[in-house]
Amino acid sequence: MAVLIDGKQISKDIKEEVKDRVAKLKEDGQKVCLAVVLVGDDSASAVYVRNKKKACEYTGIESLSYELPGDTTEEELLKLIASLNQNDEVNGILVQLPLPKHIDENKVIEAIDPKKDVDGFHPVSVGNLSIGRPGFVSCTPAGIVELLKRSNVEMDGKQVVIIGRSNIVGKPMGILMLRENATVTICHSHTKNLKELCKQADILIVAIGKSKFVDAEYVKPGAVVIDVGMDRDENGKLCGDVDFASVEPIASKITPVPGGVGPMTIAMLMHNCVEALSLQK
Repeated sequence: MAVLIDGKQISKDIKEEVKDRVAKLKEDGQKVCLAVVLVGDDSASAVYVRNKKKACEYTGIESLSYELPGDTTEEELLKLIASLNQNDEVNGILVQLPLPKHIDENKVIEAIDPKKDVDGFHPVSVGNLSIGRPGFVSCTPAGIVELLKRSNVEMDGKQVVIIGRSNIVGKPMGILMLRENATVTICHSHTKNLKELCKQADILIVAIGKSKFVDAEYVKPGAVVIDVGMDRDENGKLCGDVDFASVEPIASKITPVPGGVGPMTIAMLMHNCVEALSLQK
């Protein structure tokens, strides 16, 4: 039986640490402010934005909310970002993805000042990460590293297999694991012998967006399994990319869905907002 890695509790610990830092900054006459931009009425995006606002409220970070209609033009959105870049009161800018199809996401991400890029998606942030310079790290991969560290999972010298090569999780995750001196394999839809590669992993990180894709046949007994997925099963119940019932008996540690990786993303966003202040100073 695997030990459950409690993302809810660990994210709460991080938010408490952020809250303390924000309170100390306020004593010194400094405040932290995050601007959140939502375009359109995607229901999942609206939930994420609401949760981010709640986390800001809890940690003492000020939040500015810009909820724009779905027919907002690219030009209007870029104009808003330009004004937030110029606003010294704003430390972090977050544009909730996905954007409506008529807006170029890359153009929008690149328009954000890298010093305010708390999502860690800007090419400058990605470049800094890849060459080991200080800067913002994408919140989900950063959260996974914290989950592992705070659950006493050794990464140094371990075999880490990541399924998924997205810019938001897979690629930055690989770089962060190299930073921790792990040996990293990134698998994807063209990978041959996927099961055999996964079975070599001391730490298996699954981020492919396919409900219950990874079962016990992919997992080495005693491996640590991190499930980044957020899917719905055939009954409409929330589940991950890992078949929890099948994998949990043979893993040493595993993240549940929900309550594993999910809460960490917002906790690390709060952490990045405070880091933004020192980066800008």
